[in-house]
Amino acid sequence: MYFPLLGRVKLSDWPFILLSLLLAWAEFIVSAITFILPLFIIDLFTKTTKVIYGFTSNPINLIKGNEQADESKYLYNAHPEISKEKYQLMIDLLNADNIQEMCRLFGYDVENRVVRTKDDYLLTIQRITDLVPSRLNNASMQKGSERSAGDITDIDGDFHPHWADETGSPSTSYRMNHRAPPRVPNGKVIYFHHGLLMSSEVWVTMIEKYQNLPFILYDLGYDVWLGNNRGNKYSQKHLFHKPQSEKFWDFSMDEFALFDIPNTIDYILSVTNKPKLTYIGFSQGTAQAFASVSVNPDLNQKVERIIAISPATTPHGLYSRILDILLKSSPSIMFLLFSRKVLMPSVFFWKSVMYPPLFDTLIDLSNYMLFNWKSRNITKFQKLSSYAHLYSTTSVKTVVHWFQIISSKNFQMYHDSNFKLSGLNPLSYPLKNIQVPINLIYGTIDSLVDIDLMLSQLPDATTKAQPVENHEHLDNLWGDDVFENVFSHVLFYLGEDLVETRLIRNEPHQSKLIEDILPADNTDEEATLNNQSLRSYLKNDRESHPISTTPVNVTAPSGRNPSSGGSVFL
Repeated sequence: MYFPLLGRVKLSDWPFILLSLLLAWAEFIVSAITFILPLFIIDLFTKTTKVIYGFTSNPINLIKGNEQADESKYLYNAHPEISKEKYQLMIDLLNADNIQEMCRLFGYDVENRVVRTKDDYLLTIQRITDLVPSRLNNASMQKGSERSAGDITDIDGDFHPHWADETGSPSTSYRMNHRAPPRVPNGKVIYFHHGLLMSSEVWVTMIEKYQNLPFILYDLGYDVWLGNNRGNKYSQKHLFHKPQSEKFWDFSMDEFALFDIPNTIDYILSVTNKPKLTYIGFSQGTAQAFASVSVNPDLNQKVERIIAISPATTPHGLYSRILDILLKSSPSIMFLLFSRKVLMPSVFFWKSVMYPPLFDTLIDLSNYMLFNWKSRNITKFQKLSSYAHLYSTTSVKTVVHWFQIISSKNFQMYHDSNFKLSGLNPLSYPLKNIQVPINLIYGTIDSLVDIDLMLSQLPDATTKAQPVENHEHLDNLWGDDVFENVFSHVLFYLGEDLVETRLIRNEPHQSKLIEDILPADNTDEEATLNNQSLRSYLKNDRESHPISTTPVNVTAPSGRNPSSGGSVFL
C-alpha cells in the first residue's frame, strides 16, 4: 500500500498522525465486530448506555415500543419541560425514516422527482405539495373507543396522537397543519440545498412548524423544491457504477458544481415552466451554488438570487489539533484512513444502536472538538429530532477537497497533485464572474466562516452580508430563535419585507408558533403577499379560534432601507 511522504510535517506531529491512524482503524474493527453480534447483546449495550446517561444532569427518558408497537420506535413519555403535543411531534420526527414521513407530520406531502445528471448519476429531489385531506377515524373520536383520543389518521392510515386533544377533537396543531382552502401560488420558485454530510431532511426537522423555512415559503405561495447531492441517502444510483465501487464515489465538490446543481436547476425550471428561481443554500450548499454559477455563465440568467445561510467558500482552520496537522499533510492520509469510497458509513449503525440522547451528546462533543461549537442555541429536545437527520453519506474525496481549500486558503477545484513543486497548480473558481445578487447570513461566533475572506472573493457590487449575533453554524438552521434572527432576513430578501408575523404561545412556557402571516394594516395586501386565499383562511381561523397575539414587524430589520431591495450592509 502506498504511504505518502510527509517530509513537511514536524517530528512532534507524528504522534498525532499515528494516533489518528489507530483511532480510524479501531473504529473500523469495532464496527465490524459489532455487526456480527447478536441483537440481544446490542440491545443490552443500548440499555447500558441509557442507564449511564441517566446519571447526567436533567436527562431525557425515552422509552421504546413494546410487543404491541414497533420495538425500534420510541414512544411518548411525559416530560415536564415540554407539552405532550410537542413531545409527541419530536418523537415522531425522531422516528421518521424519510422526508415524506417528516413533512406529513406538519400537513404537507412530498413529490419525489429523479434528475439524471450529464455524467449519469440519478438524483432524487423533492417538491413540497399539499397533503391530501386526511381521513378521521370516527370510532377514535367517540368516548370509550378502543383507540385513544388522539387516534387521528393521515391519508395512509398512520396515527398521529399529537393531532388530537384530550377530548378526541382535532387539536390546534391539527388545525394549523391542515390548511383549507388550498393556497394560491405566487408564481415564484425556491430551490433549497443542504450542506456537507447532509440531505434534504435537515430543512424540515424543527418541532415548531413555522421554524421550518420551506413550510413558511410554501404557505406564502412559493413553489418549494429540495435538492440532494449525489451519494447521499436519496441519490445513491448511477447508470453504470455500483455504490460498492470506487468509481461511484470518485467525486468532489467539482461534480456538484458542474453537474448536480445546474442539472437540478434546469430540471426544476423545465417542470415549473419558469425562467428563474431563487436558490437558498446552507453551508456547503452555498459553496456549491457559488462554484456552479461561476463556471456556468448561463446560470446567471436562471438564478434570481442566492441566499446563503452559514455560507462557506474558504473556512477557517479546524479547532482540532489532529485534523489541523492532517490538513498540512498529503490528501492521501485521508484516503488511507477512510478509503476512497464513502465517508464513515458506520455512523448509521451507531445511531441505530445508541440511546438517542447519548448519540446527541457525542455529536455535540465531536462538534466541540472539531469546530469549538457549543450548541447553546439549540434545545435538547430539538437536538433529538434534528440530529437524528443530521448525517448522510458523501465521498471521502469531497472532504479531502475541503481540506485542500482550507489548507491553501483558496476556493479552488480539486487538485490531484501532491507536490507544490510539480508545476501543476490548482484551478480557482472564478467567483468574481457571478452576476447574481448574493445575501450572506452568518453567525458571529461561527468558527468555520471567514467572512472577510469570503467578501473579498465574491463580487463587491452584488454581495451583502448580515451577521447574526452569538450564532454558530447550525444555529442558523436549528436555533430556537431561528425565525426572528435568520428567516426574517430571508423573507426580506424575497420581497416579503412588509409581512407582519403574529406569534402565539399555547402555554406560557412553550416556544413560539407562527399562527398566521399577514401584511401590516398600512400596506397593500395584494402587492405584499399575492395570496388572498391564505389570508382569508387565516382570518377565518382567527375568528373561529380567537387567540392572544403579539405582533412582530418584519419590515426592514434595523439598518436596512426598505427601498434597497433587500440589501444588507455590514
